[in-house]
Amino acid sequence: MRNEGGRFPRIVERQHVAERGAVTRPRSIDDLDRRLIEALQENGREPFRRIAAQLGVSEATIRNRYARLCADGVLQVTGVTNPLGLGFEAQAMLGVKTNGPPELVADEIASWREADYVVITAGQFDLIVEIVCVDRRHLLDVINRVRALDGVVSTESFVYLDLWKQLYNWGARPKNGASGDWGGR
Repeated sequence: MRNEGGRFPRIVERQHVAERGAVTRPRSIDDLDRRLIEALQENGREPFRRIAAQLGVSEATIRNRYARLCADGVLQVTGVTNPLGLGFEAQAMLGVKTNGPPELVADEIASWREADYVVITAGQFDLIVEIVCVDRRHLLDVINRVRALDGVVSTESFVYLDLWKQLYNWGARPKNGASGDWGGR
């Protein structure tokens, strides 16, 4: 991670990576955007025409809002699966400690097909990485690839035994920081 002068390289603004997911802040989200997001979280295959009728706007408005939310990296409609149920026999969360800026390590791991979730964190670990592998040997290979990266000091693996809950229907952020339906969950 250090250059020839022993200094950490300057971190540059991260480049957009096609399959990276939502990693940028949205321009602005209004009530219609929130309601559209919630409708798609309820049923990602709902026709725009039906959503438009439910929200009291034109289909073109929904289509344009959808396109903008996707282009801004706020929304991605996809089929969510349980990798363990699809025959992937090894899934784990990795805690990664680095000896410098974690962004460079995060960028590298985020480019790997096995990594489906990469976040920079505060606390015991600099990164939390979720990986999905074909089998335990593949899992070991990926963990060793992480350990071999420049800047990685240590890793801790949390191997999944079973997937108990995985939901993506939390809605959009309530207006004015209101807790709304979040109370008591």
